[in-house]
This record gives sequence, C-alpha cells and structure tokens, in this order.
Amino acid sequence: MARQPYATPEALAAWLGTPAPPDADRLIARAGEDIDSALLTAIYAVDDDGDPADSTIAAALGSAVCAQVEFWLAAGDDGTGASGKWDSVSIGPVSLSGRAASTAGASGVELAPRAVRALRRAGLTPGEVQQW
Repeated sequence: MARQPYATPEALAAWLGTPAPPDADRLIARAGEDIDSALLTAIYAVDDDGDPADSTIAAALGSAVCAQVEFWLAAGDDGTGASGKWDSVSIGPVSLSGRAASTAGASGVELAPRAVRALRRAGLTPGEVQQW
C-alpha cells in the first residue's frame, strides 16, 4: 500500500480554488484512507518508499483525495460519513425519515464521483484488465 498522504493542503487549495480549510491535513489523511480502502486490490508499481512509481498514478491518487475532500466540504461532512444520512431527525418521541441512499461500492467506502473518475481514468478501479 502506498504511503500517505497523496495530496497536500496546497494541492487541495489549488483543487478547490480557495484556501484549504484549517483541518486540511486531517481531511486529506481521512480521504487517503478511503482511497486506499477502495483500492485494496489495485495493482500498480511502487518505489522503495511505497509511493506510486508512475507519475500518472500518483497524480490520480492526489486528484482522488482532493475530490473526496471537496465532496465532503460540499456535503457539510467532516470525513466521518455521519453527515447526510437522514433528511430529517427528531428526538422525543424519536422520528427518522428520508434515509439517503448510500453509494458505497464493493469496498464499503462512499467515494466522490470525481474521485471515482480520477481512479478509473488511471486504470485503478476494479474491472480493469491488465497485461502481465
């Protein structure tokens, strides 16, 4: 598994087009964990440090992390996945309604659509056929 992080607060700020949030390092680390979980069976060359040997793969991982953080920020999430699961919640007497559909893939991780596209373009998502 590649070494974390795949992105920096500076790269995130460039991706967002705004200054990175104060907790950017934490969000980047959590997003990287999600990307790693989604790619548990991905095969790509790494260097001695465990980083992707191919710059295209490294760039895709960085883009996927930034897209994941962007998705969380837009959804008002903090990277825990606790946000946006219910349309309304009441306490006393308890009432939950409008459960949002989860888009978690086979890895059990809900990835941002732009993150999935970045990984797919780099050939990292499941279902890719590679020559040996």
